[in-house]
Amino acid sequence: MRPIGIDLFAGAGGLSLGFEQAGFDVAAAVEIDPVHCAAHKFNFPRTAVIAKSVEHLSGGEIRLAAGIGNRPVDCVFGGAPCQGFSLIGHRVLDDPRNRLVLEFVRIVSELDARTFVFENVKGLTVGTHKQFLHELVAAFAAKGYEVRLPWQVLNAGNFGTPQSRERLILFGAKKGVALPDYPAAASKIAGQKGAADLPLGPTCAEALDDLPDAEAFSSLLHGDAVKTAAFGAPSAYAAEMRCLTNEAWHFSHPRIWNPGVLTSSARTDHSDISRRRFAETEAGDVEPISRLFKLPPGGVSNTLRAGTDGARGAFTSPRPIHYRYDRCVTVREMARLHGFPDW
Repeated sequence: MRPIGIDLFAGAGGLSLGFEQAGFDVAAAVEIDPVHCAAHKFNFPRTAVIAKSVEHLSGGEIRLAAGIGNRPVDCVFGGAPCQGFSLIGHRVLDDPRNRLVLEFVRIVSELDARTFVFENVKGLTVGTHKQFLHELVAAFAAKGYEVRLPWQVLNAGNFGTPQSRERLILFGAKKGVALPDYPAAASKIAGQKGAADLPLGPTCAEALDDLPDAEAFSSLLHGDAVKTAAFGAPSAYAAEMRCLTNEAWHFSHPRIWNPGVLTSSARTDHSDISRRRFAETEAGDVEPISRLFKLPPGGVSNTLRAGTDGARGAFTSPRPIHYRYDRCVTVREMARLHGFPDW
């Protein structure tokens, strides 16, 4: 029987994907944003998606929605949004801006989960923000959980992804349950120091070269998908993203999908001036006007960020410039750089 996982603050399902590929059944995902919920349900049809805030949501309600009864929950995972600002003379976790982190701790306890994984930004580990993490470790200890210390910041580029992306990974286990260790780096980023014994991880070119150019299809000016046979010969990384072998699915449940459709590839209507600036920018440099990073074909992407909705300022995240074409990368190309399979 596969272990059971619960995804909190699930978004579109990045952590759900990783846990499923590792052999878990993600029984439930909790997410407040309705668009993210729809994306998660589409990509994870076996998972019960709970479209509400974790606040006022009990472990019992999650079990009921997931249909798991009293079966043990093996891991609760998620990246709770938090500010982490120190307040002089106050506990950081008492700051109402950080209340969702305590909700994470509460649900881990109410589900009596064997283990948990808490993911967040690297900034929580530096300066006065470390007070936040010390309080979080104490909060888990009060609920009977031991945390693996010292905590570590891991870079996705050291684990087979063509993107330099550093994230705090904090995890722990119920007292009496074996506490896992942090994984050793599996690959190195091009030019990375102190990793001479590791194989070189995938590059931007290996991630994107087999994808047809979205600008070859006029229909992508008013749509985001097109059926095409123009895919090129894939690298080993691209072949995995296209699920061309059984091993590419890892331990996840195979999906029924059409690999001949180029999805999530709506074109961006750049001006001629922008295209000229993009063309004049060297790969690996930042275009000085737009401040957009130009992908290096033999290196990795910079850290890709999410935008925000209208309620939080309607910030559109900058997309890097393609190394070959004088345009920003498409959503599909961004997904490739994240390690999301084409399905």
